[in-house]
Amino acid sequence: MQRTAPLGGLTVLELGHSVAAPYAGLILAELGARVIKVENPATGDYARGWGPPFLGDDATVFHALNRSKESVTLDFADPAQKAALKRLILESDAVIQNLRPGLLEKFGLEADALRREKPELIWCDIGAFGSSGPLARKPGYDPLAQASSGIMSITGEADRAPVRVGVSLVDMGAGMWTVIGLLAALCERGATGSGARVATSLFETGLAWMTIPLAAHAVSGEVRKPQGSGLAEIVPYQAFEASDGWVMIAAGNDKLFARLCEAVPGLAEVGRDPRFARNRERVLLRDELVPRIAAAIRSMSAAALGAALDAAQVPNCPLLGIDQVWAHPQTQAVGILTEGAGHQWVGLPITLDDVRPTSGGAAPALGAHNASLLASLPQDHG
Repeated sequence: MQRTAPLGGLTVLELGHSVAAPYAGLILAELGARVIKVENPATGDYARGWGPPFLGDDATVFHALNRSKESVTLDFADPAQKAALKRLILESDAVIQNLRPGLLEKFGLEADALRREKPELIWCDIGAFGSSGPLARKPGYDPLAQASSGIMSITGEADRAPVRVGVSLVDMGAGMWTVIGLLAALCERGATGSGARVATSLFETGLAWMTIPLAAHAVSGEVRKPQGSGLAEIVPYQAFEASDGWVMIAAGNDKLFARLCEAVPGLAEVGRDPRFARNRERVLLRDELVPRIAAAIRSMSAAALGAALDAAQVPNCPLLGIDQVWAHPQTQAVGILTEGAGHQWVGLPITLDDVRPTSGGAAPALGAHNASLLASLPQDHG
């Protein structure tokens, strides 16, 4: 059975901007939900201006995160438009919001009060630092969460300037947790008839990504340092420079390390050294072992190294640039690039019964659905 719109019939109101809430909305839209995006009539979603590059009037960032949504512009300070927003909320199955703390309450749109009017409503908050604590009222963006959660402290290279992960890892992760919470609440609503208030934050999402380093600290007191392309717990598990490019090698267990040493000329002696036989010792001897592996690899071409490691069944791959990833036959083979408005975009990384859910739609122009949406609203929730 092919299913391409499993959330068909679900209406979600997105009071979102930037990345976190829009990414949650994108996931839901690709899964078949109707997602109505509410924007400021003066500026729209900030991401519309995050370019170049631009596609038409709006930045590519906006197009990538807002496909297949409907856009309505509402001024919360205008009583009639605020009343329309309230009607939209009460006509929706769920609300996703990542507006600055206190903004909705300032205009009398308090989540608990709205849920009392519609008990089956699922309300999803995406905050910056959580709803309580000394930073609760502090605004936040992805790099602030990467900095405050410890992610930046283990990213990059030791004794170098701090480096953030190059994508909006925390923003997009918060969007994913929001969808997980929304779907869990939806399942519960099916059994009880009642909605829920789902909440996450960028800070909590950052802490979740730090599960393993924080656990290591709790057990041993260790404060992890950046490992470049490597991993604190496994050696060798990092990128090595060949004569004409970089190759990522993941010798994730002792057998794979032994195969690596057999496959690469010049490492036979390393492979026979009993000090390196077990990963726990290799981690402690990282500073001695890694340079020896690097020296042996440096004279090989990336293609020759990859072929030797493939033959030895040692996990490896070349480091690819964005243009190479886009054109790579494996990217084409998995079918993750979806069509929308004459362009290709990255779709969801899941399939259902071998079919990738996709809406195939385009991002909306600012306020594109004002007339149709506002005209269809009932007038009994003013």
